[in-house]
Amino acid sequence: MPVFASPEFDNHELVAFSADPDSGLRAIIAIHDTNLGPALGGCRMWPYADEDAALRDALRLSRGMTYKAAITGLPYGGGKSVIIGDPRTGKSEALLRAMGRFVDSLGGRYHTAEDVGTTVADMDVLRKETRYAHGFSASSGDPSPATAFGVLMGIQAALAFTRGRDDLRGLTVAVQGLGNVGRRLCRYLADAGAHLVVADIDAAAVDRAIREFGATPVSPDAIHRAKADVFAPCALGAILNDRTIPELGAPIVAGSANNQLAEPRHGAALKAQGVLYAPDYVINAGGLIDVYLGENGDEKAVLTRTAKIYDTALAVFERAAKEGAPTDTVADRIAEERFRGGEKRRAAA
Repeated sequence: MPVFASPEFDNHELVAFSADPDSGLRAIIAIHDTNLGPALGGCRMWPYADEDAALRDALRLSRGMTYKAAITGLPYGGGKSVIIGDPRTGKSEALLRAMGRFVDSLGGRYHTAEDVGTTVADMDVLRKETRYAHGFSASSGDPSPATAFGVLMGIQAALAFTRGRDDLRGLTVAVQGLGNVGRRLCRYLADAGAHLVVADIDAAAVDRAIREFGATPVSPDAIHRAKADVFAPCALGAILNDRTIPELGAPIVAGSANNQLAEPRHGAALKAQGVLYAPDYVINAGGLIDVYLGENGDEKAVLTRTAKIYDTALAVFERAAKEGAPTDTVADRIAEERFRGGEKRRAAA
């Protein structure tokens, strides 16, 4: 599919492709907007069905990073890179170094970090070729703890808005996905006194959650239907769609997965059903904050800044209630006011 014809194309500033025959690298970097600063977004490696699927992911995720940075108040724009391949079998030092050279070829216009299918160790390899790779082992390392903490803040803000208190004791949270972020979120929730219902395609991860947190397991295709106070999607996107929204078993959706809404109209569908949705990019910004502040090793500064996600989410909920609009629409408006304001400031400079 041509770039401009993609339904995910949103006046992106740059879409670049790279193929390295020696290493087998096939990758795409998408830069959505740099009005507030250089584009920042993780490097995802995934066995996409085809190049069109990889392009759609890069375009959609890079746009989301623009909104995430803007609403979080960070001096970055939005970008994303994707590597087409299975991270379990297709990864090599040669491939990662080729990816590092690809990132470096953009001269700092795009900065990357780990994402689905890449690790801190992978960023160490990219770092051999570019200084625009972040989250490497000698710096902040794994951003997952900060991401999970931000999601916890978003969940507590949603509870405060709907219940008048943010105490999790005795409440049930259904967590979909027990990867780096989902597992750490479970730890935060369990420590706060919540009961956990969990699901993951990895049976070992589910068994670990049962042992560590006393979690109740359900099948991955049923987790959204689990009776709970909060549903926390922490796997891949598009979980909120025409089929799942009518089946939701919780009155609050707040999780770390990117692009949880399958279509923009699904934010309104959640509102019509009386479900409070914490927009994903509002509450999963802890990892971005970690990349921004964590390279000086100041973990306290990262957590202090990430804790402000609580106030940001609460402001979105309150404005949405005042305007009678879906929460994702209001979050988009707030972000656009900021990065489009940046465009005006740049033009005036």
